Amino acid sequence: MLNRMAGALAVCALLTAGAAVPPASAEPDPAAHPDLVSLTDVDPSISLDIRYATEHNFTGHRVDGYEAPMCLLARPAAEALRDAQRDFLGRGYSLKVYDCYRPQRAVDDFVAWARDLADQQMKPEFYPRVDKARLFADGYIAEKSGHSRASTVDLTLVALPTRPEPDYVAGEPLVDCAAPAGQRFADTSIDMGTGYDCFDTLAHTLDPRVQGSQLDNRLLLKTGLEQHGFENYDKEWWHFTLTPEAYPDTSFDVPVAPSSAQR
Repeated sequence: MLNRMAGALAVCALLTAGAAVPPASAEPDPAAHPDLVSLTDVDPSISLDIRYATEHNFTGHRVDGYEAPMCLLARPAAEALRDAQRDFLGRGYSLKVYDCYRPQRAVDDFVAWARDLADQQMKPEFYPRVDKARLFADGYIAEKSGHSRASTVDLTLVALPTRPEPDYVAGEPLVDCAAPAGQRFADTSIDMGTGYDCFDTLAHTLDPRVQGSQLDNRLLLKTGLEQHGFENYDKEWWHFTLTPEAYPDTSFDVPVAPSSAQR
């Protein structure tokens, strides 16, 4: 079992334009290789909890294309997160990343999983109130993802000093992702009102039922990232995109692996 490294449903990072961008393609190009960097190389203080490289995600298996528990991003997005992290560290918090660049083959894996209505293994945690047959219609699963354009990131905040995070053990009892923080999976995030990848309207960033410290925590993350060019997807408190994106119309399919990162 991979250890989650201590150090946030979903939009994240669109990139600043610097150098000229190659002609965009509306379809994935398996041969195309964006200028990806490892976030750890840009800022090793940002924690990683790359869920799709483990079994602790809504599919219950390591997702296709995640060959290593890495955060790869287009360089402008990684550098913008580094700048945001400096601000958060000064306030006693650290960013923790759940997902970054996502290859198209991983999105295809999600689609295949969603069409298999017999597979309900992770329902008690990730979608206890949603009929799996409605995941496409309700917008939880799609055949394209902004993550595949390398400028979107899913993340949260952890309070400093960081503390060890328990490993997920496949087959252990699952708890509703919208349960109180002391009951759902202890992933070291400050209380955002739901866990990560919670297929529930309670995960909408400004859902009126979220109040008090939970709302304060969501706004802390949102406003802190907005100051560095990120936009939040209002249906997922954890999902942010840097604008403008470096590759706004191209979905990439290189794997999440050390060989995919530029040096």
